[in-house]
This record gives sequence, C-alpha cells and structure tokens, in this order.
Amino acid sequence: MARVLALDFGKKRTGIAVTDPLQIIATALTTVDSNELIGFLKKYMQQEQVEKILIGYPLNFDDSPTDATPLVEKFIIKFSNVFPGFPVEKMDERLTSKLASQSISGMGLKKKDREKKELIDAVSAVIMLQEYLESRS
Repeated sequence: MARVLALDFGKKRTGIAVTDPLQIIATALTTVDSNELIGFLKKYMQQEQVEKILIGYPLNFDDSPTDATPLVEKFIIKFSNVFPGFPVEKMDERLTSKLASQSISGMGLKKKDREKKELIDAVSAVIMLQEYLESRS
C-alpha cells in the first residue's frame, strides 16, 4: 500500500502528516513554508509512494467559506497542474487547530513550546489524517 498525506494548508505554513505504508497510523511529518510546499511534495513523492493527498478545507460553522478558503482552492488548482490526475480530497478542518492546541497542552510541554504555530499546524494535520483513517474503518 501507499501512504496518505494530510496538509493543514495556511498562508504562511503548512503542517504535514503522513500514514505508515499500511495506512494504520498517522504521524506528524513536518511543517514547511507554504511557498515551498510544491517543491517539498515533489521531492517527497519521488522518495515515497503516496496514494492520496488530504487537504484541510476551511469552512465556517454555517458551511460558508472563510477567508482562507480561496487560498486552499488556489493551492488545489496549482497542485493539480503540477500533479495532474493525482487524487486530492478536501477534509473539513473545523476545530482541528483548537483540538491540536488542546492535545499539545496535555503533552506537558513548556508554554513557549506549546505556542509554536508549526507544532499546531503539524498536529492539526495529524488530527485530520486520523479522522480520515477512522472514517474508513
């Protein structure tokens, strides 16, 4: 089997999570500058077999788009131009950042480390990917 990647795409940074090849466990991979994301994905996908990309799709609680929704849509178009035909699935990302912050708080990290936006982005991607894996079982 191939891996599944989850992206918590943001204007500045993107948190990335990945499954193991058997698609059982979701783990944080890294956080990259969003301007460098396509290059990172090209390199990663040459080294690892990836079956699908999940991308967090930002919506308000009334299902209306947020300010970030057009950024994600623009990235999806760019990704599809670079990787034509590659499966991309939008995932509802409501509350993932809040859940990530709560999860990080429970880790016993120092306040300075808990507030690192990169960590929140990566954990948000893990939460999305874990929800995806659980929804398939």
